[in-house]
Amino acid sequence: MFKTNPKKICIVVTSLGGGGAERSSATLSEILFDLGYDVHIVSVLDLIDYPYKGILLNLGKLKAKDDSSLGRLKRLRVFNNYLKKHNFDYVIDNRTRIGFLKEYVVTKWVYNPKKVIYCIRSYNTSLYINPNRFLGKILYKSAYKIVTVSLAIKHKLEKDYDFNNIKVIYNPVDLKQDAAKSKNSNDKYILFFGRLDDSVKNIGLLLEAYSQSILPRLNVKLKILGDGEDKSMLKERAKNLNLEGKVEFLGFRPNPYNIIKDSQFTVLTSRYEGFPRALIESLALEVPVVSVNCKSGPNEIVINEENGLLVENYNVGALAKALNKMIQDEELYLHCKSNSTASVEKFSKENIGLQWQTILK
Repeated sequence: MFKTNPKKICIVVTSLGGGGAERSSATLSEILFDLGYDVHIVSVLDLIDYPYKGILLNLGKLKAKDDSSLGRLKRLRVFNNYLKKHNFDYVIDNRTRIGFLKEYVVTKWVYNPKKVIYCIRSYNTSLYINPNRFLGKILYKSAYKIVTVSLAIKHKLEKDYDFNNIKVIYNPVDLKQDAAKSKNSNDKYILFFGRLDDSVKNIGLLLEAYSQSILPRLNVKLKILGDGEDKSMLKERAKNLNLEGKVEFLGFRPNPYNIIKDSQFTVLTSRYEGFPRALIESLALEVPVVSVNCKSGPNEIVINEENGLLVENYNVGALAKALNKMIQDEELYLHCKSNSTASVEKFSKENIGLQWQTILK
């Protein structure tokens, strides 16, 4: 493809697989590539599940060969030489960034601060910025921009670090995603999809609320799509709640859209988020949502009783009632369904691309 924009962009990621933040990074590469930028992607890990556009430098392949201290220094040198060789106009760093000394080397030696955009993709900001106010300001105060994926994260960083270089750009969603409903699926089910990490996603709350709802008695199943370290524990918990045959664990699928499209609605029960893709991807496919009001993202996406239901977090009873309401109140359900896609048009790839263009000029 002929590049209409001469600017060279390097997107640095932990990986291109496994979670919503990684999918958002892959989608960003597509957006910028389609806008004519010369896009390069550097992945720290050799985990490439999601479609992307641009030239990929997979440092994970080097990591697999040698993960010793010497091997880490070699990868850092390869990365540094790659940045120097291509002289990128901007580096967009989507990695989780933990450890002051390592990040000091990257921010002060490898990067040119005037060209770096640091993305913060979780309300648990310590995954991206050192929790010590003084150290965090040393690392990131001189950055060209800090991009957060929600207003709540922006406000938190302004309060905690007094940064004045923050811009909110939401995660994009593809409104043209092809996901025809299955012709041979007779199952009636609700859906959770995401990483099976209960310390973050709190899927145990969903299992408890589902068991207390009327859905199992109505033979409305709960399908759980994804993999993670807590899969066995969650299966055992479902068994202990006498939900065998009612809860199905489907594993991870890079393209889950048909499964989402076939669901009655999707559910999010996280302890914290950034700007959850599960919600915007569901709504884009005309599937309503039920979400807890965690920090951050849900209350910037879900309009209660307009495109879904927003409920108090950690409240099993309130969540069970919301599940019942979305199944029993057909008028409410159809109203939310009819509003779903329009409610996320502002998060389209085209609109988010325009916002990225404003800071890449």
